[in-house]
Amino acid sequence: MKTRMSRWLVTSVIFVASAYVFAQTTTAPSAPSTATAPAKPSDSDIAAAKAAGKVWVNLDTGVYHKDGRWYGKTKNGKFMSEADAKQAGYKSAKRN
Repeated sequence: MKTRMSRWLVTSVIFVASAYVFAQTTTAPSAPSTATAPAKPSDSDIAAAKAAGKVWVNLDTGVYHKDGRWYGKTKNGKFMSEADAKQAGYKSAKRN
């Protein structure tokens, strides 16, 4: 009986320890993955969007730029038509 109890205790400890290790190794990383980060537009993408009359929307601030130093340069943004930007609730930049 003593041997059976010892085996059960050892098995239980091993199971709990391996479950703990598994839980520690399978948690999501705290840093955001680079796969979800939007790609920065190239200079040719910026030129093509400007020629097509698109605005650059800064998704973090909710402001769009028609031209100027921030056009296509903010970290989190996208190109869209000015009408679509207004309809989505984005505001025009006061300064460029």
